Amino acid sequence: MIKKYFSPVLLIISLFLLVYTIYKSEIRWDGANRDYYFIYYILSSVFIFFSIISFFFNEKVKIYFLILTTSIISSLYIFEVYLTYVEINKKNIDDNKLKRKMLVYKQKSGNDYDTRSTIEVFESLKADDKKIVLPVHPSTYLSNEDVEIFPLSGISNSKTLNCNENGFYSIYQSDRFGFNNPDTEWDKEKLEYLLVGDSMLHGDCVNRPDDITSVLRKLSGKSAINLGYGGNGPLIEFATLREYLRPNVKNVLWLYYEDNDLKNIGWELQSKIISKYLKNDEFSQNLKSKQDYINLISIKKIENALKLKKNENKEVKKKFYFSDLILFIKISKTRKVLNNYLPRKYKPKFIIPKPPNEFKEILKKAKALSVSNKSNFYFVYLPGYERYKRKLNISYVDIKNIVEELNIPFIDIHEEVFNKEKTPLQLFPFEDRGHYNIAGYNKVAEEIYNFILNN
Repeated sequence: MIKKYFSPVLLIISLFLLVYTIYKSEIRWDGANRDYYFIYYILSSVFIFFSIISFFFNEKVKIYFLILTTSIISSLYIFEVYLTYVEINKKNIDDNKLKRKMLVYKQKSGNDYDTRSTIEVFESLKADDKKIVLPVHPSTYLSNEDVEIFPLSGISNSKTLNCNENGFYSIYQSDRFGFNNPDTEWDKEKLEYLLVGDSMLHGDCVNRPDDITSVLRKLSGKSAINLGYGGNGPLIEFATLREYLRPNVKNVLWLYYEDNDLKNIGWELQSKIISKYLKNDEFSQNLKSKQDYINLISIKKIENALKLKKNENKEVKKKFYFSDLILFIKISKTRKVLNNYLPRKYKPKFIIPKPPNEFKEILKKAKALSVSNKSNFYFVYLPGYERYKRKLNISYVDIKNIVEELNIPFIDIHEEVFNKEKTPLQLFPFEDRGHYNIAGYNKVAEEIYNFILNN
């Protein structure tokens, strides 16, 4: 029995391992992690070679090999069980981490840390205020090209529930175009600052007046408009600038966030509508005149998202268990541990994206648009959490070279703010992953204000 099936089964498994390795390396990751999968190419090739010569083994050798193989596989799965147990304990540690946050927040503010989900808070607030809304990020339309227009803002003139990273949920009253500003800023004859960016500019997880734009208003005593929104990348930001730039703007500020801007641009370039802003200098959706329609489709998007979330919650346990089962079969935790002991070149690499050619073109056009509007144009480099947690340099030099080549003033928040802190992570909520905290936003705004004042 063993003699008949041992070698064919071993060969089939070895071939499957090779095909799966090719799929993961060359198709799933498009060759980007080939060094990591090199060890799997070697292993699968060795298994195939051994499978072929095993056809010539006698039955006694095959039995010994089967015992050895079974022992090794059993050991690996026993170790996987152990690592699963460790992970469960880690979840308990994460719970303790949350408890520490709750304690710190209670000591500093005197209030209880809000542990509710966004949906729970939204439904609670909606019981008293039927008009309260959630942010509708422009990037969510990237996966739906059937819309007549591509909104670049949220719902206008509405109380908007945002997010919680600091112990409380931030809420803001949106302006006439759905951005996070006092509506009266649009009535000012002259505008000192107009800012474009993503969630860091949007003011995620803090309330006014602690977002960057509000602090600039306070420091300068002058007007400022925030066109930022979570999930924005360079092309959506350029489109937003094209749609909402107004005359009599003294300074245009482009806020670049290193952790995800280069990732976002790849998705944006695939959009039929958004890509037109880069290809055609005359293209416009005239969004200022379509805010009522933007409100309508945004409200429907919120309703659909809430329904989907509730349905997902019903299935979450089933999906969770199925996903965990697949990972267990693949002994994923064990392989992750073993990777730490492989030679360096075989370890998985953190891929730092290079700025695509379109990034430089977008910046060039954004500067030209600002100059034609008689506005000064500044580039603000915002560092991310991973830079200080994992010591990653995420395309910093490449981005700075591009900006300087275009003769754009470079406001370096990494060097002038975070690098001067004894503990840079203290400018993030509880020194944990997320957006900047109140102190972080304030220091960023102060550096921007001082740089422009002195240049």
